[in-house]
Amino acid sequence: MTITHEDELNGLKAIGRIVANTLQAMATALEPGMTTAELDEIGRDLLDRAGAVSAPQSCYDFPGATCISVNEQVAHGIPGDRIIAAGDLVNIDVSASKAGYFADTGASFRVPPVKPSQDRLCRDGKRAMRIGIAQVGADRPLAGIGQAIGRFASQCGYTLIRNLASHGIGRSLHEAPGEIATWPTRGDTRRINKGLVLTVEPFLSTGAMQATEGDDGWTLYGTPPAPVVQYEHTLVATDRGALIVTLPG
Repeated sequence: MTITHEDELNGLKAIGRIVANTLQAMATALEPGMTTAELDEIGRDLLDRAGAVSAPQSCYDFPGATCISVNEQVAHGIPGDRIIAAGDLVNIDVSASKAGYFADTGASFRVPPVKPSQDRLCRDGKRAMRIGIAQVGADRPLAGIGQAIGRFASQCGYTLIRNLASHGIGRSLHEAPGEIATWPTRGDTRRINKGLVLTVEPFLSTGAMQATEGDDGWTLYGTPPAPVVQYEHTLVATDRGALIVTLPG
């Protein structure tokens, strides 16, 4: 989607706040002993009360309102009877629509007690996202996002999942300009047009390079096995850089 009118931006900001508030509330509720289904139900209730519709469910018939991935699971984890334990690394991904506008956000959270290595990975996962966001602006190269994130990951000794990309969003969950690499690529000459709505969501790891689908047809696992974190915002490209719409408020 390309934003051309103020009412479009307002609609995008409205759903952006909803998914951000939902993510924040789920993170606050996260505690050992609860199941991922119970955590998902909190998200479902908040989306329902805000008049929003789960995007994974409405677009892909995903068996949950949100995606909750624990430890070895990289993304698209199905909420169920898995019990969250102390020391777990939990990724929560919330995407939804309202009044025809879509927004997508996600983050990884540590369940205390926290290992120092988890702290570093989460801190640097957030940095990788911010570095990617800093490359977003009108008429800037789309491939600059992955180039910048790739430099940071390489300098710090991390790997990036190279088959889970950022994407266009706005009027549907995934739309033009299609996949946007968050790792270094060659030959991508696309440029960011003013008003483009997109996500930036690098998957930073201590060794995994690919995401492999599990037996349930949804859940993705890191290959080779290694901890992975993901942080994601939905943005609008402007002349002054990126306008983040998935902020709580």
